[in-house]
Amino acid sequence: MLGMTEDDQRVADMGLPQLGDVTRLQVHIVESQEFKNTVDKLIKKANLSLVVGTSSWREQFSEALTVSAGDDEGDDSEERLPSCLDYVMHFLTIFWKILFAFVPPTDIWGGYACFFVSIFMIGLLTGVIGDIASSFGCTIGLLDSVTAISFVALGTSVPDTFASKVAAVGDKYADASIGNVTGSNAVNVFLGIGIAWSFAAVYHAIKDTTFKVKAGSLGFSVTLFSLFALVVITILMVRRKLAVIGGELGGPKNYKLMTSITFASVWMVYIILCSFEAYGYIQGF
Repeated sequence: MLGMTEDDQRVADMGLPQLGDVTRLQVHIVESQEFKNTVDKLIKKANLSLVVGTSSWREQFSEALTVSAGDDEGDDSEERLPSCLDYVMHFLTIFWKILFAFVPPTDIWGGYACFFVSIFMIGLLTGVIGDIASSFGCTIGLLDSVTAISFVALGTSVPDTFASKVAAVGDKYADASIGNVTGSNAVNVFLGIGIAWSFAAVYHAIKDTTFKVKAGSLGFSVTLFSLFALVVITILMVRRKLAVIGGELGGPKNYKLMTSITFASVWMVYIILCSFEAYGYIQGF
């Protein structure tokens, strides 16, 4: 370089990278078994989520009669065998498995046959459950309105509760879990009442009779439910704003336990007040 003496140039050349005696480098890549199991588990779940439906009735009845192992969040490197609880649950639910195996496979008519038959069976099953709940309430001395908001509502909401729990655990945000609860109940109310009342209105129109449903305690129940829903939404918004909690769901043990007890207490108070109103202890409107 310009302005540099021979000694300076020699010192500068000594600082440059140079090849030594060893000119080759061998790299060994070791597979992490733990990481591999995690990736295999994610790929397996992704592939299962893509396979929605079945291709034949034979496959559906085969799945209905086969005892399969329940979902396990542990190591999936080996195929699990059904446990004793899996066999018990299989024999308790085999009637429903065989019944729903009669639903046409999704490959028939592009899935439309499966959709319409499923809607029909859901409506039929809803009618059966309604009659069973009414008979159960009559047996133990409960009004239909009380049975509907307690046992029937609890039975239809438990699956949504577990689905929301899975969504809350697997998602970074609470949108999926809360959206699942509100969305499923919206479908139950709007679609359930809308379809049932539409069929009833058409039936009475054909018979040339008047279709009229008495409100009963519906006004009191809906009003009370709306007020409690505002309370719950307010709690969720407050939890979102408080940095010490960290979000709508979960958080430190004390806040989590307190919120859970509050929500469960709101549900219990709703059942009690609606029951008191149905039996005349509280004046409704």
